[in-house]
Amino acid sequence: MSDDDWFERDGPDGRDDESLADDPTGGEPTTDDFEAAFDAASSGGGDGPEMADFEAALDAGAGASGDEFEESFESDIPRIELGIGGLDQMIQGGVPERSLMVTMGSAGTGKTTFGLQFINHGLEAGEKAVFITLEEGASAVERAAKEKGWPFDEYVADEQLAIVDLDPIEMANSLTSIRNDLPRLVSAFGAERLVLDSVSLLEMMYDEQSRRRTEVFDFTKSLKRAGVTTMLTSEASDRDAYTSKHGIIEYLTDAVFVLQYVRSEFGETRLAVEIQKIRNANHSRETKPYEITGDGLSVYRQADIF
Repeated sequence: MSDDDWFERDGPDGRDDESLADDPTGGEPTTDDFEAAFDAASSGGGDGPEMADFEAALDAGAGASGDEFEESFESDIPRIELGIGGLDQMIQGGVPERSLMVTMGSAGTGKTTFGLQFINHGLEAGEKAVFITLEEGASAVERAAKEKGWPFDEYVADEQLAIVDLDPIEMANSLTSIRNDLPRLVSAFGAERLVLDSVSLLEMMYDEQSRRRTEVFDFTKSLKRAGVTTMLTSEASDRDAYTSKHGIIEYLTDAVFVLQYVRSEFGETRLAVEIQKIRNANHSRETKPYEITGDGLSVYRQADIF
């Protein structure tokens, strides 16, 4: 099946044999066109299964003290703020533009909120953005943002934001075409920030680790070609907060933020964030407490965890 013909159908239910073999659902229909998602995103079409036209939506928009900062990076690379209070101050000069980042954490640590806040900061600065969700419908994303006071529905109506709702099975079955189309479509939309929530669901679609690694590697390359600053969210391993669920994505990204629960010897539990790495940036290496409030994530960079 060629990259250009991924949506053509040859099987008994409308898909070719190769697609059927790869489909873990055993034959449920997939989306007609990856480009369908952006039309639904920009037109305010919500979470419907149709996802009318991915390309149409894009065309419509056609630090702390001490020895934390150990190295000096003299670079002309433009840099941006994440929009996370306290965390931005832990990154000297900001994150290099067009970086591919991942935020890792277990359930309840605020990964999705981190991504929403990152997008909102760009929107408030007049940037365009794309939020790809594999977990929630588009309307659920808008509601979550609205609870924090971020009017994503208005940004969508103004064609400044595209919320793309994709089923992870559909995405896995169409990943070759998505990789080919994504850089062009994002560029046409004019997005400067992109979030994928969450890469872990995509990784789960592949049983073999070798294929999982290859597919995710190729997908991250397409994100880099898109030329936007990208934030992925990922579940952390049950055994190690500093390792993703499948142990892949942290090696393919330019920056890694670790969100975790930390428990004291007295049984007190708090949320803590650590910057594991940022390429071409000087950053704090300390672990700092943070809270998830009505305004989003707030990092207390001058405080100790306990």
